[in-house]
Amino acid sequence: MLMQMLGRSLAGFTVLLLLVCGFPSLAAQAAQTPQVSLSGTAVYELSFQGRTYPLWVDVPKSYSNNKQDYPLLLVTDAPYAFPLIRSIRNRVGQQGRNIEDFILVGLAYPPTDTAAASRSRDYTTSNVKARAAKAGESYNAPVYGNAPAFAGFIAQQVLPMLQQQYRIDQQRRIYLGHSYGALLGTYLLLHQPKLFSHYVLSSPSLWFDQHRLLGEAPALLQALPTGTQAKIWLYSGGFEQPGPSARHNKETDLVGDMQRFAKMLSPVKGLQVKSQVLDGEDHLTVFPPMVTRAMLDILPGTGPYNGG
Repeated sequence: MLMQMLGRSLAGFTVLLLLVCGFPSLAAQAAQTPQVSLSGTAVYELSFQGRTYPLWVDVPKSYSNNKQDYPLLLVTDAPYAFPLIRSIRNRVGQQGRNIEDFILVGLAYPPTDTAAASRSRDYTTSNVKARAAKAGESYNAPVYGNAPAFAGFIAQQVLPMLQQQYRIDQQRRIYLGHSYGALLGTYLLLHQPKLFSHYVLSSPSLWFDQHRLLGEAPALLQALPTGTQAKIWLYSGGFEQPGPSARHNKETDLVGDMQRFAKMLSPVKGLQVKSQVLDGEDHLTVFPPMVTRAMLDILPGTGPYNGG
């Protein structure tokens, strides 16, 4: 397998050499070919803590044909999640028939960071580097624990800018995050629950820092502001727990953590909770089917449903 991959790589390299050395005119044409872009997507740049954060925004085709307000769906990890959700909205949604049209916003990483460094810093809720390492831990990113400040960035810069620029239904602002992104969403729910009406938390990394946020959750839930209303969707994959197969987690029990958190949320007045384990999915595969199910559930279209 390795030799086959190497052979394909060398073949591609040979073609590249021919283009550059043997056929300069073709190489020039290739260099002039425009990059593929997502049609209709706007990119804003917001400054925070000395870094530039791209914000990707895509409105549905129907947006320019009326004056109505639209639901907002804000997702973390934009380079992966944004084009996937956009495609599901446009394909499965059938222009509002199966899934109601919504404004999609993606939080991307600063160009000066790797994805791992950015999400480890901004999506995690405590600074594990400030204490002695514990047995079995492996925190290799430079910085952790910036979620409290990043939550302020979302509340004070991202959402106000979007509200100014777009027609957003303030009663339907949906947060969606996976893994560390869902850990950040859990922090927002527990500390600033009124920022969003819906929280979709996919495979939340509640294991982080020895389950610290999960341990703080009961007191934070008890201290929620009077009148707090939020709808929470929790998802995990059936393989995201210890088990015998290669797809099972070796140690981390995301399924058990999610179910434990759901039990904490369910009795709290004003919170509507739905949790689901998607059989046959692991930490890498659970996101696409989770997104489709969540959108069909949260944003049902005008119908009748068209299955293609």
